[in-house]
Amino acid sequence: DPQQLELATSGKRKLRRFVVIDEVVDELYGSKVREYFEENNVQHKILALPTTEETKSMDLVLSILQEVQKFSIDRRTEPIIAIGGGVCLDIVGLAASLYRRRTPYIRVPTTLLSYVDASVGAKNGVNFLQCKNKLGGYTPPVASFLDRSFIQSIPRRHISNGLGEILKMALMKHKGLFDLLKSHGKYLLDTKFQSYSGPADHGDAALQTTRIAIETMLEELAPNLWEDDLDRLVDFGHVISPELEMRVLPSLMHGEAVNIDMAFMTYVAYVRGLITAEEKEQIIQCMRGLELPVWHGGCSWALIKKALMERLKHSGGQPRLPLPTGLGIAEIFNDTSEETLERAYKLWVMD
Repeated sequence: DPQQLELATSGKRKLRRFVVIDEVVDELYGSKVREYFEENNVQHKILALPTTEETKSMDLVLSILQEVQKFSIDRRTEPIIAIGGGVCLDIVGLAASLYRRRTPYIRVPTTLLSYVDASVGAKNGVNFLQCKNKLGGYTPPVASFLDRSFIQSIPRRHISNGLGEILKMALMKHKGLFDLLKSHGKYLLDTKFQSYSGPADHGDAALQTTRIAIETMLEELAPNLWEDDLDRLVDFGHVISPELEMRVLPSLMHGEAVNIDMAFMTYVAYVRGLITAEEKEQIIQCMRGLELPVWHGGCSWALIKKALMERLKHSGGQPRLPLPTGLGIAEIFNDTSEETLERAYKLWVMD
């Protein structure tokens, strides 16, 4: 924006930035962020908060907005900056969308999951009445800044967690991405998605994997940003998982719950004859290779039925189940019988 550039370089007005940063990220990188603003003579307020599924509430949104009000930002030229994982980006996105009806904000994802998922699209929200993301809206950020070097400081389990969402896109839309995960999954976990000029057989697997995951996600989301069309392949892994994730908090991370859902739906696809036994096995083995859970004791048949009832309520009376019809291809199905689901469930539990 030429007007902003003029303001920034003319010295007529001091640049100001309000930053919300996850408290764990603040411990690791907060000093660098403060140093950056000080060196560039930017007046700043950095609010470090615990942003977890348990704290993802309207209360936290309101406490952010109280601080925003105190700092007194110009909503046209002073975007709020969110630095953290998906929960942080969701909370700040909702806060920004509410402040003076809409204040611009910038997403800086620091986990693999938020890098390939929360950084893309327009959704934001918080949990409400034990329901995941029950309150929220659609307000895209003015920018998402992607830097994989953040990922090197997160625990291995968090990287596996992000791989769950990448695998979702691979199974739904891109066999090449599935093959990358199958071949390089352990390497990506070991190297924490950093690019090294290491063994030639791995190439730059980290860059390829994240780029394809984001591009395929954008292909799906961009034409349907406001979810006017409820037939969404990106809902794969998100039919049973919201119910499961909230029920067993904090034992499962988001990507892990998504993967358990995907594992069950893989069995549904197999029982329906959409994929072969060999394809089912390849998918489950890939999940194990990415160190993702393929089953959880909390995922009872009663929970699945309840989740499907919720699904019907919020998707226009149709289940709209995205199911793989091969490796890297999928369709939406509305005709899966309860008997088929129960047979798939019993086979899944037995395995």
